[in-house]
Amino acid sequence: MKPSATTSYVALLRGINVGKAKRVPMAELKALVESLGYTDVKTLLNSGNVVFRGPKGKAADAAKRIEAALPGTFGFEAKLTVLDAAQWAELLADNELLDQMSDPSRLVVAVWRNAAARAGVEKLAAQDWSPDLFTTGRHAGYLVCTEGILASKAAMALDKALRDEVTSRNWATALKIGAMLEPAKP
Repeated sequence: MKPSATTSYVALLRGINVGKAKRVPMAELKALVESLGYTDVKTLLNSGNVVFRGPKGKAADAAKRIEAALPGTFGFEAKLTVLDAAQWAELLADNELLDQMSDPSRLVVAVWRNAAARAGVEKLAAQDWSPDLFTTGRHAGYLVCTEGILASKAAMALDKALRDEVTSRNWATALKIGAMLEPAKP
């Protein structure tokens, strides 16, 4: 692949390394993504965040390829969502709740997998979840969980309604992923 024909992507795996089920060592996940021909593969934290380079315009293809390879490597299925670097920059820019957030670990970014999941997130965001705040952007919903994620009725409703069709990260993690996607400075 020519460097100009590639772009950076982020893959977000849902539901891994929570409790004892679906354990995925990040070094093995990195090796799996590299084995599919992707380059500059890096992981962040232990929750299934993978940044890599691949052919431009192929986010959906990358999602399918990585998702299909998971059972053979780890023995279970897991859903994942892939966005390119430009989409991730939009995701960060779209957050209208920054000035109403006091703790980045209580601001949830719920990234949807498809148009149906987007509609589901938008429907939930249109409801009143006081004291929590809930809005949407081009690629994700944003939820400020005033009393914490585990105490948030909106976060519980989001998980119950959409399960594997969204994957969530807190704002601090979203920013770290964004920094990983930035091009290297000369």
